[in-house]
Amino acid sequence: MDIKDKIESAAGRKKVDTLFCNGKIINVFTGEIIQDEIAVKDGYICGFGRYDAEEEIDLKGLYLSPGFVDAHVHIESSMVTPAEFAKAVIVCGTTTIVADPHEIANVLGIKGIEYMIKSAENQLMNILFAMPSSVPATNMETSGALLDAEKTASMLLKDEIKALAEMMNYPGVIYTDPDVMEKIRAAEKSGKPVDGHAPGLTGKELFAYAAAGILSDHECTTPQEAMEKLRLGMHIMVREGTCAKNLTALVPAIDDHTWCRMMWCTDDRHPEEIMKQGHIDHIIRKAVKAGIDPVRAIQMATINPADYFGIRNIGAIAPGRRADFVLFKDLNDIYPEKVYAKGRLAAENGRFCSDAASYSVSYPQSMNLDITRIDLIIPFKSNKIRVIEVLPDQVVTGHKIMDISEEQGNAAANPQQDIIKIAVIERYSGKAGTGKGFITGLGITRGAIASSVAHDSHNIIVAGTNDADMIKAVKAVVDMKGGFAVACDNEIMESLALPVAGLMSEKSLTEVNESMEKIILAAKKIGSPLKDPFMALGFLALPVIPKLKITDKGLVDVEKFELVDLFVD
Repeated sequence: MDIKDKIESAAGRKKVDTLFCNGKIINVFTGEIIQDEIAVKDGYICGFGRYDAEEEIDLKGLYLSPGFVDAHVHIESSMVTPAEFAKAVIVCGTTTIVADPHEIANVLGIKGIEYMIKSAENQLMNILFAMPSSVPATNMETSGALLDAEKTASMLLKDEIKALAEMMNYPGVIYTDPDVMEKIRAAEKSGKPVDGHAPGLTGKELFAYAAAGILSDHECTTPQEAMEKLRLGMHIMVREGTCAKNLTALVPAIDDHTWCRMMWCTDDRHPEEIMKQGHIDHIIRKAVKAGIDPVRAIQMATINPADYFGIRNIGAIAPGRRADFVLFKDLNDIYPEKVYAKGRLAAENGRFCSDAASYSVSYPQSMNLDITRIDLIIPFKSNKIRVIEVLPDQVVTGHKIMDISEEQGNAAANPQQDIIKIAVIERYSGKAGTGKGFITGLGITRGAIASSVAHDSHNIIVAGTNDADMIKAVKAVVDMKGGFAVACDNEIMESLALPVAGLMSEKSLTEVNESMEKIILAAKKIGSPLKDPFMALGFLALPVIPKLKITDKGLVDVEKFELVDLFVD
């Protein structure tokens, strides 16, 4: 909307489109709740009180909040495209997200980010982005792309990109890696904040990290950690996702002095939890139950992230801002009854109800793997090996030394002792470079499971009791251009195709969730007791989370930050 038109409409010299009447407006600037009318023109708020309008909508005394904002989210973790993600979470009152396309960037580089931006166009939800800062995350794995400082600087000039995303390479910051320094300078030059990712960082190392101009962190797990970072001027994104839930632990850090520098984020949220619990609305409800004032919880979901990112047209019900509203009855138990985005009804009673046209966006292929080149054999060298220990509901893993069986001169799985084989197979060059090892704790007693969702580089990861089923599962994933598969007795029991970069489906969140339920059930039928064996599997390839992980280049001792041999002398 042109600035002149905004002024003319706000002054009442132009007829507005809609007048929303009889609502209890939550003013996030002052913390007041005010009963008034709201005038809207071309999707933006004009002012309050009586206006000449094309239509009037009676809100029947409902509370009216600004649309909720997710300050940091990886859409790819929902396993659906931006368009389908938007439909799924806008019903929860989330009208703006700042997405970090880190996962697809590791697969497709700039082309992947451009796909996400193109997919976000013409959506009712306001989908904005942060530029991935760490692609690849380490040099101990093979990713599909390398985003250096020059490429990062060019992308930061785009209007859709509002920040430099989580700076995971905190050693690169502390020890002034030249490429990292140039990325931070590029963000400063573009006037956009640098998001942080510094779990457990403290003292002088944290001082160095903050001195670099990094303004936020979403990795805090204790109130003490949050307070130390707040005292340095950092903003805290309180994370409540699927893989990590930190809200309850951080509530003591939210007080009259700190709340204004804190906001909510989901980071990673999987289909089942979105459907059963919600999104930012779920975090608000949980915060209120934990003792946070409802209006304050809403402020942390609206004006705080808007101010942090410098996005002046969202986050509040005020003239010149997007007409994004969440309507609900009970301030102490917020369940969105209606959601408006740019003045249009987007959802009602948990159902997406917009007539906005949906369209498919083309995406590059990302699977280049010759199945005949895969070799899973591990020649026996010693009966003592390093074994990755899967810990239930954790992304951290144990590092165990265990005895291994020998069969015909090769190291072999021993499902009776819960020791099974794992491999990560590089999927970008066609060379099928493979890291091989063993894991305990996944619980599979027969067959195999495979996935193309393997953080952060998203090569193919497979775990199983025998090579034949492992190859069978990998072949299914490759044939689908990405996804999940369960194999047993040389048959595919269940599969889920994720052809968009091997990470996402173009189907709805409901359909993907139904498929996920079936494939998790299949994994449990072959023995795994875990709630979500595929989520556990996907994080075993993440070489920045302790203790022992595996990539296509081999085993990684994360505490030493180096590749290590499978066999122990």
